[in-house]
Amino acid sequence: MKQFVFILFLTFLISGNTNAQRETTIYDESKVPEYQLPDLLTRFNGRKVKSEKVWDTKRRPEILKVFTDEVYGKVPENLKISDVKVWETSDNALNGLAIRKQISLFFTKNDKNLEVTILMYLPKSVNKAPVFLALNFTGNHTVCSDPNIRLTESWVENNPSIGIINNRITEQSRGSNSDSYPIEEIIKAGYGLVTVYYGDIDPDKNDFSDGIEPFFYKGNQTKPNQDEWGSIAAWSWGLSRVMDYLETDQLVDSKKVAVLGHSRLGKTALWAGATDQRFAIIISNESGCGGAALSKRIFGETVQTINTSFPHWFCDNFLKYNSNEEQLPVDQHMLLALIAPRPLYVASAEGDQWADPHGEFLSAKYASAIYELFGLEGLPVKEMPEVNLPVMGTIGYHIRSGKHHLTAYDWEQYLKFADKHFK
Repeated sequence: MKQFVFILFLTFLISGNTNAQRETTIYDESKVPEYQLPDLLTRFNGRKVKSEKVWDTKRRPEILKVFTDEVYGKVPENLKISDVKVWETSDNALNGLAIRKQISLFFTKNDKNLEVTILMYLPKSVNKAPVFLALNFTGNHTVCSDPNIRLTESWVENNPSIGIINNRITEQSRGSNSDSYPIEEIIKAGYGLVTVYYGDIDPDKNDFSDGIEPFFYKGNQTKPNQDEWGSIAAWSWGLSRVMDYLETDQLVDSKKVAVLGHSRLGKTALWAGATDQRFAIIISNESGCGGAALSKRIFGETVQTINTSFPHWFCDNFLKYNSNEEQLPVDQHMLLALIAPRPLYVASAEGDQWADPHGEFLSAKYASAIYELFGLEGLPVKEMPEVNLPVMGTIGYHIRSGKHHLTAYDWEQYLKFADKHFK
């Protein structure tokens, strides 16, 4: 009973802190304190980066190491797919428009087992299809009302409005997030959709007792070490394992996989793109703090706020930058630069000031320096574009009207961007 009361108190305390922080959040550009960003083209030893080779062999690795050690955390060990099970392959999905595949990847170590289930819709009109790979928030069955999609058995955050009770889904939630995944439009454009419930990889709660992390615990360890992965890095690891599978699937063009994520999964997509160069296009939809938005630019959600509300997302080393962003050796424009020279798209929403749209744009703008080093056009504008006027170089950006969501408008731009770079 005492433990239950303590948990309630802790939940109230965190919620209260978050609410208080939101009330004092800066949303006025004139109140943003001065900040200085690290120069992408100056190494930590002060030497200048003047060539692609120096970037690839010196500057990029040192930036990646800092993000690994100080922000997202390192993966303790390699763990490959133990087994693959194809549950079904149907060539009559979406009224005959698409092929539907459902596959489980199994991971085994010692006495631990993990199942990650993949849902795929592929266009019948394309021999080896380029695909969008996107983690989803509430289960594969929520992205489409198709009654043939398997229901997840993993832990899911409660949402009684769509029938998720006691952290278990029901039929009521089927298709509940389909507005974020216009599958027919994706298929008709010649692309496939590959999706996985992110909770299959690591349940999104501050509890490292399940998911992939315990596979690597030693002795009496109960959570990752100070410099080891939080959930964002774990979800990114899962995306790479799905990529391992896609390289074996003859229906997929594994050289044309665009990894996409919204919100916390946008942060995940960016880290996956930075750590795994097999992803051909990286798309961040309103990823905010710890994603595309600059950390040192104190606007909207801050490092302290995100570490207080979601202490399991990042490695514990990131805690030392709470209200101390100026001491961060890196910032998010450097994360975006790690994706170069591959195409990158960053998107914001006008009604999502919490995610700092201007800070997301600035990251993309400053990351352009590395694309230019490669002789490419990065972001094709210097000033933030008007609402609903996308711009597309090797870096694309838009800010749309509306709130924090993954919408049909966003997908329309991502399909155009993929056409530009895949076709």
